[in-house]
Amino acid sequence: MVACGGNNGSGDPSQPDGANATTLTIYSSLPLRGASSGQSESIVNSEKLALEDAGGRVGKFIVKYVSLDDSAGPAGWEPKSVSEAARKAAQDKTTIGYLGDLDSGASAISIPVLNEAGILQISPSNTAVGLTESEGADKGEPEKYYPSGKRTFGRVIPADNVQAAAQITYQHDEGCTSTFLLHDNEFYGKGIVDQVAAKAPARGLQIAGTEPIDPQAVDQRSVIEKVVASGADCVLFGGRTQSNAVQLFTELHAALPTAKLFGADGLAETAFTSKLDAAVAKQVYITTPTLDPRLYPPSGQDFFRTYKARFGEDPEPLAIYGYEAMKVMLLAIQNAGDHANDKQAVVDAFFGIKDRDSVLGTYSIDENGDTTLAEYGAATVKNGKLAFQKVIDTNSTK
Repeated sequence: MVACGGNNGSGDPSQPDGANATTLTIYSSLPLRGASSGQSESIVNSEKLALEDAGGRVGKFIVKYVSLDDSAGPAGWEPKSVSEAARKAAQDKTTIGYLGDLDSGASAISIPVLNEAGILQISPSNTAVGLTESEGADKGEPEKYYPSGKRTFGRVIPADNVQAAAQITYQHDEGCTSTFLLHDNEFYGKGIVDQVAAKAPARGLQIAGTEPIDPQAVDQRSVIEKVVASGADCVLFGGRTQSNAVQLFTELHAALPTAKLFGADGLAETAFTSKLDAAVAKQVYITTPTLDPRLYPPSGQDFFRTYKARFGEDPEPLAIYGYEAMKVMLLAIQNAGDHANDKQAVVDAFFGIKDRDSVLGTYSIDENGDTTLAEYGAATVKNGKLAFQKVIDTNSTK
C-alpha cells in the first residue's frame, strides 16, 4: 500500500461517512505485479501527478491517496485481492472515491461492493460494455452490478462498443475481408470479441469463426488449425497480455505468415509489444485509446512532457487516462462544494459533468457513466513499441 497527499485526519466517528472530516481519501486499485504491472505503475504515477497538481487538497479538504495492489503474483489481478481492496475502501469512513480497476473483470467484482457503500468509482481503463449499458451486454447487465439501485461507477475511457467500431474500421482499412475471432474467455476478452462479432456483418466484414483459447495450454495448435482451415486473412485476439498473448501471436504468425494479426487495447502495453519477434511485430495491428501526444490539447501535451521529465521515461498508453481519472474525481469533489464529504453529492457531481475541457479533449459524462469521447488510435509495432498510425473517429462510422 502506498499513500500520499495528506495526513491521517479523520472525522467525527459518531457521524456517518465521516461527516465532519477534514481529510478525504481516494483509493486506487490496480495489479502492481504481473505482466501489466508496468501499465499499472504508470497509471499510479499519473494519478499522483494529478493530485500533486491540485496541491493535495480540494477547498478546505485534504485529499489522501492510497494505492492498493489487487494482484496475487505474476498472473496479475485476482478476485480475492480485488474484493479485499474494495472492502478496505468501503470500510474507511474517510473514503470519497475509488480509481480502478485496470481490468473489466476486476471491476465486475469491485463495483457491487463500492456501490453498496455509495462510493464513486472511476475507471481509467475498463472498457466492457456490460458494466454500464445493457445493449450488447449479457443478461442482467449492468443492473446486477448496482445492488443499491443507483449508479456509482463511471469511466473516462471509451467503452468497447466504441473500440469494436474502431477495430472493424481498422481491419477494413487494412484490407481484411474475413476475420477469425479468438478470445481468452475472460470478461474483457470475450466482451470485445462479442462486440466485433455483432457489428462486423453490417460493415461488410465476414466473421470466419470464433474460438476461445486456453491461456494455460502448452500450445494453441488445435485452435490455430481451425483458423487456418477457415481461410481468414485476418485474426483478432480479445484478451490481455498475461493470457499468453505473445506465444499466441508467435504461433499464429508461424501458421499464417501473411495474415494480419489484430489486438485490442488489452495488448496496448510494452509488456506485449517488447516481447514480439520482429517478423511477428510487422504483422500486428492494435487499437489503443491513446492517441499521438501531438493530437491532444495543450494540457494533454504538457502531461506527456511532465511525466517524462518526472519519471525519466514515456508513460504507458493508459497513463493519461489515469491522470484524467484523478482530475475528474477531484473535479467532482470540488463541484460538490460544501458537501464534498458527502458521498452521494460527489457521485451526483460526477454524473453532472458536461463539456469538460480535459487533457483528453472535451467530453461529457452520460447517464450511464460513460464518456462521450469517440476516438480510438490505430497502431502498429516498431522497435518493440506501439507506433501510432492514425485516428479512427467512430462517430463517422455510425
